Amino acid sequence: MDVKDFLIDEEASMLEAMALLDKIAKKVLFVVKDGQFSASITDGDIRRWILKKGNLDSKVKDIANYNPKFIYEKDRASAKEIMRKLSIEALPVLNRDKEIISVILWHDEIKKQNKLQAPVVIMAGGLGTRLYPYTKVLPKPLIPIGEIPIAEHIINRFNEHGCDKFYLVVNHKKNMIKAYFNEIDKNYDVAYVDEDQPLGTGGGLSLLKGKIDSTFILTNCDILIDEDYDKIYSYHKNEKNLVTMVCSLKKVQIPYGVIEINESGEIEAMKEKPEFSFFTNTGMYIVEPQVIKELEENKAIGFPDIIEKYKHAGEKIGVYPISEYSWLDMGQMDELEKMRRRLERDE
Repeated sequence: MDVKDFLIDEEASMLEAMALLDKIAKKVLFVVKDGQFSASITDGDIRRWILKKGNLDSKVKDIANYNPKFIYEKDRASAKEIMRKLSIEALPVLNRDKEIISVILWHDEIKKQNKLQAPVVIMAGGLGTRLYPYTKVLPKPLIPIGEIPIAEHIINRFNEHGCDKFYLVVNHKKNMIKAYFNEIDKNYDVAYVDEDQPLGTGGGLSLLKGKIDSTFILTNCDILIDEDYDKIYSYHKNEKNLVTMVCSLKKVQIPYGVIEINESGEIEAMKEKPEFSFFTNTGMYIVEPQVIKELEENKAIGFPDIIEKYKHAGEKIGVYPISEYSWLDMGQMDELEKMRRRLERDE
C-alpha cells in the first residue's frame, strides 16, 4: 500500500479516522506535520478513548499518540524483533529527515498463532421472518451467502481463531440444519441443542446447563463480526466482566430537514438531513458460565433482558466497540445483499 493511504490530519474527526481505518483495512494511521512523522492513531487508541470518554465528536489530535514507535531505514532488519517485543501492529520506517518512506505491517512479518479455545454458542432456532420468503424453504442459518450458508461462514471465522467446539441451539427446520453439518467435511465439533419451544436469544442457554463450564462466546446466526476475536476475549477477561457486549458504531442520516422548537413555539434551529452516530448491539457477546447456571429453565427471555437484570444487580457488564464496517448483518433483505457482495469481494 502507498504510505499516503495511512495519513490523516490531526484536525480530522474520530469518525473520519474510523472510516479511513475501515477503508484501508489496517489497524493504524499516521499524522504528519510539516512533512515529518508526528503521531500515530490505532483502532485500539480509538476504542480506549470511546470506553473512557464516550465522546464521538473528538478529533484525532485528542486521541493520537504523539510519542509513537518507529525505526529508521538503516534499522529495518530489526523490525520483526521490535514488533514482536512491543506487540505493535505497524511500524513506520523513516529517513533521516523523519519522513515516512514505508510501513511494515504485523501480519506481513509475523504469522498469527490461533489460540482462542472458547466454546461458541450460536442461536440458530429462530423463524427468520424478516427474510421471508427465503425462510419458507430454508432455516435462516442455511441461507447461502456465496457458496456456503451463513452459519458456516460464522463457524469458519471462529475456527480460524482456534475455536473448535460449537453449540447450535436449533428449533425451526432443525433437521435440515443437522443434516447439513453432519454431511460436510469439518475440523471442528458441532453439538446440537434442541429447543422444543421458542425460548428467545437468552432462554435457549438454559438448555446448556451442565454442558458449558467456561467462558464462552454467544452469537446470533445472522451476523458476522470482522474483528480480532482474541482481542475481544482478552478484553473481557482483563476487565473481569460477567458479560461483554460487542457494539458497532452506526451512522444514520435522517432524510428530512429536522426542526428544533423552543419554549415559545418558535424555530430554534434547522438541520438539513442531519447524521447521527451511536453504538448498537451487534448480537455477539462474551459470557461467563455463571449466566447459564443461574438461568431459569424453559423460560423465554431475550439475552438483552438477561443483561439488564444483571446490570441492575450490580454485575459488571462491559462493551467492546467496533467500527460500522466490522459488523455484517443479514437480518433484512437489503443487508443480506450487502453481506453477499462484501464476502464475495473479500474471499
